[in-house]
Amino acid sequence: MSPHGRPAALVTAPMAVTVLLLASTPLWLGAVGLYQYLALEIVIWMLFALAHNLLLGHGGMPSFGHGAYFGVGAYAFGLLQQRADAGLLAGLLGAVLCAALAGAVVAAFISHRRGIYYALLTIAFGQLMWFVAVKWHSVTGGEDGLLKIARAPLRLPGIELSLAGNDAFFYFVLVLFALVLVLLWRLIHSPFGRVLRAIKQNEMRAAFVGYNVWLYKWCAFVVSAGLSGLAGSLFAMAQQSAYPNVMSLHNSGFVVMMVLIGGGLVSFWGPVIGALVFILARDLLGAYTETWLLWYGLLFMAVVLYQPDGVAGAWQAWRGRRGARTPGGPAAATPLLHGPPAPPVPHARHEGA
Repeated sequence: MSPHGRPAALVTAPMAVTVLLLASTPLWLGAVGLYQYLALEIVIWMLFALAHNLLLGHGGMPSFGHGAYFGVGAYAFGLLQQRADAGLLAGLLGAVLCAALAGAVVAAFISHRRGIYYALLTIAFGQLMWFVAVKWHSVTGGEDGLLKIARAPLRLPGIELSLAGNDAFFYFVLVLFALVLVLLWRLIHSPFGRVLRAIKQNEMRAAFVGYNVWLYKWCAFVVSAGLSGLAGSLFAMAQQSAYPNVMSLHNSGFVVMMVLIGGGLVSFWGPVIGALVFILARDLLGAYTETWLLWYGLLFMAVVLYQPDGVAGAWQAWRGRRGARTPGGPAAATPLLHGPPAPPVPHARHEGA
């Protein structure tokens, strides 16, 4: 539901603009000195960041080991392809299910926790899965990784499309990204999303008024893990390999940085912005210095200290000030990047002693 009680639109103007702008990258990316694989990687990381933000931004659940589910999806896709002869769609579906299953097991152990204890448990389980990927050499290839993952063709009734080229694979990934975008948009505007935001506001009060907090947190984690596995499987196809480093703690930290710099805590579009900023900073700064991560880390510190709501938060604040200065304009205009507001948790009715 929208903030005014109306059903949320299936496709919004910012959503259409985002997808169309990404779809146009093959036409102009080379002219600005970039390459198509970069756009492909950006879309995959946008998908991963959106999945992660379902927990961190919308549910207030700090998962700092989420790279594990990204990696589970990557390995699951490669193993299904190489050992079970799975096709493209079957492999992607299997990767999503494997990552969701891993998330379901972990969420069953941690959903009764909150705050720093929740965060530390996500790190512990994430490191456990990374360790398994490194040491289980007969299955995962150990530190050498899982190699020769093919970009399987897309087979539909009466048609077969090759995804071997970066352009063709990019458009396939973009279609999946658009579907996930719509799915998450509708999910956070549904009654489920409203309860999730109520839990973010005050978990104890949400439980007190009758919500099954554990179940909602478990469901959100499973959905987020499954979509992270989808991003991981696409990344494995893009790189034609899967390595344990995608499950590492620093890879999990990258997606958290994307969400925070983009403004995922205040906007649905924060992860999209953050992924774009991170990948461009990595490539543009990396062209000048090997210590690009140091400079990005300084940028991250500056954002956290002086603009904790990120890029989207700064945009919202600017729009609000601009609307307030406009004669006859609203005191606080609804910003383009504004996410759904957190609904107030109803107060419990106290019975007399």
